Amino acid sequence: MLRLNSVFKKLALLCVCISCFGNAKATIISLTKNAKSVVFKLDKGLMQLNICKADIIEVRYTIFDSFQTKESLVVNNKWPLATAFTVADGKTEVTITTAKLKIKINKATNAITYCDLSGKVISAETSSNKSMSAATIAGISTYNVSTSFNSPANEALYGMGCHPLDSLSINYKGRNQDMAIKYLTGAIPVMLSTQGYGLMWDNYSASNFYGAEDGNTQFKYVSESGKQVDYYFFYGPDFDHIIDLYRTATGRAPMFGKWAYGLFQSQDRYLSEAEILTVKDNYRNNHIPVDVLVQDWYYWDPLPIGSHIMKPERYPHPKKLVDALHAANLHAMISIWPVFGKGTPNYDALEKMGGLTSITWDNVVTHTYDTYYDAHNPKARELYWQQARDSLVKRYGWDAWWIDQCEPDNGTLLDERRKANFYTGKGIDYFNTYSLQHTKGVYEGWRRDIPGKRAFFLVRQSFAGEQRNAATLWSSDIECTFANFKNQVPQGINACASGIPYWTSDIGGYHYGWKAPDWSKPEFRELFTRWFQFGAFSPIFRIHGKGERAIFSKNWDEDTRATLLNFDKLRYRLLPYIYSLAGRVNTENYTMMRALTFDFQKDANVYGIPDEYMFGPAFLVNPVTAQLYTGADAAGKAKTREVYLPAATKWYNFWTGEVTNGGQKLTVEVPMNMMPLYIRAGSIVPMGPVMEYATEKPADKIELRIYPGANGTFKYYEDENENYNYEKGAKATFTLNWNDKLRQLSISATKGNFKGMLKKHTFNVVLVKGAHGSNTGEADKIDKTVVYNGKVLVAKL
Repeated sequence: MLRLNSVFKKLALLCVCISCFGNAKATIISLTKNAKSVVFKLDKGLMQLNICKADIIEVRYTIFDSFQTKESLVVNNKWPLATAFTVADGKTEVTITTAKLKIKINKATNAITYCDLSGKVISAETSSNKSMSAATIAGISTYNVSTSFNSPANEALYGMGCHPLDSLSINYKGRNQDMAIKYLTGAIPVMLSTQGYGLMWDNYSASNFYGAEDGNTQFKYVSESGKQVDYYFFYGPDFDHIIDLYRTATGRAPMFGKWAYGLFQSQDRYLSEAEILTVKDNYRNNHIPVDVLVQDWYYWDPLPIGSHIMKPERYPHPKKLVDALHAANLHAMISIWPVFGKGTPNYDALEKMGGLTSITWDNVVTHTYDTYYDAHNPKARELYWQQARDSLVKRYGWDAWWIDQCEPDNGTLLDERRKANFYTGKGIDYFNTYSLQHTKGVYEGWRRDIPGKRAFFLVRQSFAGEQRNAATLWSSDIECTFANFKNQVPQGINACASGIPYWTSDIGGYHYGWKAPDWSKPEFRELFTRWFQFGAFSPIFRIHGKGERAIFSKNWDEDTRATLLNFDKLRYRLLPYIYSLAGRVNTENYTMMRALTFDFQKDANVYGIPDEYMFGPAFLVNPVTAQLYTGADAAGKAKTREVYLPAATKWYNFWTGEVTNGGQKLTVEVPMNMMPLYIRAGSIVPMGPVMEYATEKPADKIELRIYPGANGTFKYYEDENENYNYEKGAKATFTLNWNDKLRQLSISATKGNFKGMLKKHTFNVVLVKGAHGSNTGEADKIDKTVVYNGKVLVAKL
């Protein structure tokens, strides 16, 4: 009997080994070429390569006899046109060739190798490549799905979303990452490699990335649930083109109004209409630039959450409140949650039509368990939008929507999210897509029912594809500490490297032990000042958190206030530059907050730098994230930070105009009123006047700073600002070019036009040299005034 048991054990082990071998190294039996794809029949299961474009390949693999037919929630491109490709069926491998790629599939293992047309390997799956294995999770029978790739020693990996509590590391090579969206943990399954490719995993379950497999020579991505492997391969080789392909697959980011690139003033929380109006008056009466005031949560208190009612005792005139903000040239944003307390008409209506989930939030204020609606249900999304539209958004004229707590957040009860039944299926298979579907509903509703006003949504978690829903990702409820601030810099960089162009953080942090810090203390003034400097060079510029921290606040001494005002005014002076970058985000799928690898992919010295980035093509931003001037040990600390200037160009110190060669590290002084900023030689930076709000003055007179030492170009963008007419062609661009050898500025003819378009621009050209043209103020003198009327112009300097 013992001997028989031993035989059975050996047979069982053999069966497991055969199963694993057949799963991971399934052999190709035959192939079928279709107009847009190649389907491989394997000895167990199927594999399909869809040729979406010459440089976009979708790979699907399953151990079953057919693929899932469900529609992707992330990829909205239907690829209507077939892409030309050829298939060569060799003895040991199949080669698919497009106009950009040679794709080789090993017949024995089905492992895929991606090569350029010369045959150079870009990336390759490992021999174990794609796999599926049976698993039981939260009592649910499912399959883990995995992909595995070789990773050479000199490869660096970026993206993966925003993980606000993560360590300072920016390069995912050699480290792991939790890819399950939950409170204070994000996940965007998009990865960029310095080898010149990108990957996106089209799976919505909780996942994990493992970046140091097989002695750090491989990485793998494992999703806990799925009926097939499904990933997209994007060939750059540069990062801008990879992001362009990602958004070609998943959707363009729409334009925000120009106001959204100014300063947001927010606080947890303004308690009344009168308080908000006081904030308005303090900003405007003190002539401090600001564009948005925000009403955060619990304006409904003591009514249940989801009531969508501004408590009349505290907000007696909501429409007059919003109108008063508009009259002061301010935009108004309000927080509306996807959670409902029992006993409200909105809850009852959603429950009646089957639009609620079993997922609840332990309400920190009322200690009730309030319920999430089903954002995957299209009818529930529509009802949710109608309720918010008629109760608050359209009724009172709010301009922007703060979409808080949309993980959904049910604390540590993650298995309850897995077991929940969404309209589309089990929560285990849609663990990460709640925010994507929630923003889909409100964006589609806004576009239909509020014409002429661009949508803006501030979202606590984002997933792949969410950029098309006018979503700005913010890094959640981080603490008011230097350690948390330090983490925000690489997280913002990697969020944008994941294809989400708009990211922000709570300037100063959200809380200090869940209370407000004493902002009048020197250490918190230092923290806020440094964070504010970083915020001024983030895609979206937002003050938020517990405690009074508006620029006019009495918490700030006059030196602190002067520094804050200087950076605030600099942000507004740069709006012609920033809005033009936003135009490129929309028209070219550009990235504004740029990991250094976007622009310096061949400089391996930048691969591991977590706290520097490019802001557009010109600015090298170096946030100061260390506490240097306050605290018990401040006297012994050097008041410096290390800055690496990327190679192959010269760099101008923005503050002094001093020129330094790239490819070297500097130790630079960092006084409290300065954050190290460097400008790449060849840059053209349009700067407008100081303004109190984004559209106060027309952009007809621009100080055009040119940084000599290399040729340069800048595309200037304008449109009607508040509406969506730009989608119908109502926009204008022209390109400024600097020829360094000839000392010549040329401006192309304007392309496009729109109602109210400026017929003439006056460019006061400043050729930066030392103090001339440096710092935030207007230049001491103008080198040449150029009047541009939309026709080709050439000016010698």
